[in-house]
Amino acid sequence: MFKKLFILFKIGRKFAKSDALKIISKFHKPPTLVKILFKILSFSFSKKDEINFNINENQRLCDSLQSMGTTFIKLGQFLATRPDIIGENLSKQLEILQDKLPPFSLVEAKKIIRKDLGEKNYNSLINISEPIAAASIAQVHKAQIDDNGTIKDVAIKILRPNIKKIFNEEIDALMLFAFLIESFVKKTKRLKLIEVVFLLKEITNLEMDLRFEAAAANEYAENTKNDIGFHVPHIYWNYTNENVMTLDWIEGISIRETKTLQEKGIDTDKVASEIIQNFLRHAVRDGFFHADMHQGNIFINENGEIVPIDFGIMGRLDKINKRFLAEILFGFIQRDYKKVAEVHLLAGLVPKNVPVDDLAQALRSIGEPIFGQTVKDISGGNLLKQLFDVTEKFNMQTQPQLLMLQKTMVVVEGVARKLNPNTNIWDTSKPVLENWLKETKDPINTINETLKNTENVIKRLPDFPEIMDKANQALTFMASGQITPNSNSYNKLIEKKTEMLAFRNQTVIGLLLLVILGLLVF
Repeated sequence: MFKKLFILFKIGRKFAKSDALKIISKFHKPPTLVKILFKILSFSFSKKDEINFNINENQRLCDSLQSMGTTFIKLGQFLATRPDIIGENLSKQLEILQDKLPPFSLVEAKKIIRKDLGEKNYNSLINISEPIAAASIAQVHKAQIDDNGTIKDVAIKILRPNIKKIFNEEIDALMLFAFLIESFVKKTKRLKLIEVVFLLKEITNLEMDLRFEAAAANEYAENTKNDIGFHVPHIYWNYTNENVMTLDWIEGISIRETKTLQEKGIDTDKVASEIIQNFLRHAVRDGFFHADMHQGNIFINENGEIVPIDFGIMGRLDKINKRFLAEILFGFIQRDYKKVAEVHLLAGLVPKNVPVDDLAQALRSIGEPIFGQTVKDISGGNLLKQLFDVTEKFNMQTQPQLLMLQKTMVVVEGVARKLNPNTNIWDTSKPVLENWLKETKDPINTINETLKNTENVIKRLPDFPEIMDKANQALTFMASGQITPNSNSYNKLIEKKTEMLAFRNQTVIGLLLLVILGLLVF
């Protein structure tokens, strides 16, 4: 525990000497105790680093967090997806945080591959390149493998050396800090700071096991294998382990290179529509979507197909939320506000005693102004945000997985509009939602689904205690952004809280004994 205090002191000093607290204070006023603490920690006899005021506050905040390393990069990225915790303004400030750090050496990378994959598989890899891209948790190299007599180009993703140890030590120290803040500033308890930091720890630790990312990519590929014009890279399991993941190398053009795409004869307007349609299709049909679809993670290959990369953050929606999403978006497209209100009540998202007409009227106040806007100003993501804001007044339960989807939808729409500024979100979304709703209402389809669900339940009854296995837990965390009571992680959280409480009590008793001893001696 004292080691955690020392690490916390180092982190606090680094944070206090940065520009981050000053910028954050403009959006969230920290408690006086915290401000005093950071003022003390920032004291230094050496000349203070000069702050570059020529760049905007968003970039300064992100640069400060990035300079503090992996833990703060991940903390910033995580909080950017949780406006319900830190507020919309600060969340927007953190959205531009880049996940980039200097690469580690090729020699070190080869050591990790050899150790993780074994001598035989390591020796079968050909032409391992210098790092192509480096992020906070891992970096990517290009290589070749002999796949049943065919030489194939592959991308090898490798975790940074000792990253798990460094991250877990720092995040445990931050959890202790969250505990101390909650203990001394009672009004911060409503923010559930310990749970937020613990959840970040759980999600990132799962992200730092590349087998889970490989499994997510594999599931995503299975779900989308029949989607024309969409291709997920193949995973090579013989060359994949906890610290190393190998998948197809993508020869393609990043969608940020609009001019290059157009010069190659690719219809960027069509690509813009297909990106939105594929995202919605995966969300409402499969309940499993790529939750990090920024420009750097989408390529167009030589066949003109959309190719996503980086499957560390995926979103998952259950059956109710899939239906909810499709019905409300389609209801807004049809301007049938009463239907949207009824869906909220049927799904149990608002209390049963809410008058349907009152809710419909509130929903109309969102929908009608949107339909008065020009095509380029209409946003499905912003619609969902306004929807959550309004329905909160009717005591709608917070749905973290829908918040993640709403955030991703905003990013996807932004990506599409960079390719085609006049992309019509509603016209693009309508056929996907309409087809899915027709399919789910089809009687034959409903019977088949019922039989399938019954068969699955019967099959899994003997294994019921083990249903929540680690892989499922990984995806649940990423999708829901919350800790399920009675899960393994919930029990770990309780243990952590008990450990920190015991430490606090022991510290208080120790200080009292020192005071008594001092009084007796002097």
